[in-house]
Amino acid sequence: MSISRKISESAVHRLSLYLRILEDLEREGRDTVSSEELSGRSATTAAQVRKDLSLFGSFGKRGLGYEVAELAVQLKKILGLDRRWRVALVGAGRIGSALVEYGGFGERGYDVVAIFDSDASKVGGAWGGLRVRDISEFEAVADEESVEIVILAIPVEAVPSVMEHVKNAGVRGILNFAPTKLKVTAGVAVKDVNRVMELEALSFALSQENGEAWAQTAL
Repeated sequence: MSISRKISESAVHRLSLYLRILEDLEREGRDTVSSEELSGRSATTAAQVRKDLSLFGSFGKRGLGYEVAELAVQLKKILGLDRRWRVALVGAGRIGSALVEYGGFGERGYDVVAIFDSDASKVGGAWGGLRVRDISEFEAVADEESVEIVILAIPVEAVPSVMEHVKNAGVRGILNFAPTKLKVTAGVAVKDVNRVMELEALSFALSQENGEAWAQTAL
């Protein structure tokens, strides 16, 4: 399904949430669901649910709601989960180890097919049935393994040299755990995962419990 207009990141996040709700409903044996119930389970509004889905076509029937199984299939297609994705991990450290051991990737269709590092003490080691390769091999292995997505779990200072390998290999999807913004060419999609910023957003939300007192102090 091709969508010419830009879809907001928040809308994509809600689609992922709707899919998880639909999967829960399937396990409960439900056949249909209303936009009102989807909104209640996702902490949004029925109007927002309908708006999000309308971005991708016409789903459901007035008065009858949505067919749970069919809508789940459609959302998987929209999110690119109706196929397998070949993933390379760069960075055989603590974050990389946690990612490799996380079973949710495989369940969702993301197959880690190669692992890389520049540390000679790690290269050659076995991780989840894969041998850790030297980063200098990235282009050759990425081509051999048809890598489509790369996960960067590396320190900031390693980013420039690693990104040169990624660029040369023509990989178009990057999940970035490095605390820096990546410079990429057109056609390359990047998703940054900044754990500190997420914590700051959480502490901000919690601090709003005292928002009135803060506002008075700031005056």
